[in-house]
Amino acid sequence: MMFFQIMGHMPTPAEVRIVDAVLVTLMEHGITPSAIATRLTLMSAPESLQGAVAAGLLGVGGQFLGTMQGAAELIAEMMAADDGVPAAAERIARRHRASKTALPGFGHNLHRPDDPRTPKILAIAQGAGVPGKHIAALLALGEAVDRVYERHITINATGAIAAVLSEIGIPVEVMRGFAVITRAAGLVGHIKEELENPASRGLWDAGTHAVEYSGNALKKHA
Repeated sequence: MMFFQIMGHMPTPAEVRIVDAVLVTLMEHGITPSAIATRLTLMSAPESLQGAVAAGLLGVGGQFLGTMQGAAELIAEMMAADDGVPAAAERIARRHRASKTALPGFGHNLHRPDDPRTPKILAIAQGAGVPGKHIAALLALGEAVDRVYERHITINATGAIAAVLSEIGIPVEVMRGFAVITRAAGLVGHIKEELENPASRGLWDAGTHAVEYSGNALKKHA
């Protein structure tokens, strides 16, 4: 029903497999910014489960969790290029390196040298029989990135998700919604855990001790 509500038709077996893989991948990533926001909000307003979930979902963005949108935009740019995917991939890689901007769908602070989720997500889509043109474009961009940056940068899970959702016709503008939908369930899990075994006070204390305040108040009283 979720797929029907978004796309207006019942999903094919291939679409079910791909969407299931996407939802499972995005539901739970541990103590990340979205989970921390949810837990701390619950500590402040324990009567508002929905407020705590909403606080976490507001962090689904262009830096964490929602980067499939930016990656899908790059894939669409390559697919539409008059000079072909390889040339467009090279151009995108050079543009991002020159501007020193983050490349959506690439890199991970934990999964190095490679994100193990990426080949599994792509394999599920390929096994479901998708045409594969968007996946091929993503892989071409990966090759160009390694060449231009002169080092290996992994295609991360949201990069793979951008490709497989593009394969089944999910509009770029709503892709981030899949992260919102599934992470909402993950955050409810964090809330249940927080109620049973609170961690929010520890997170607050850890932040207080780990980050030295450097604002004007200290300077005035120095």
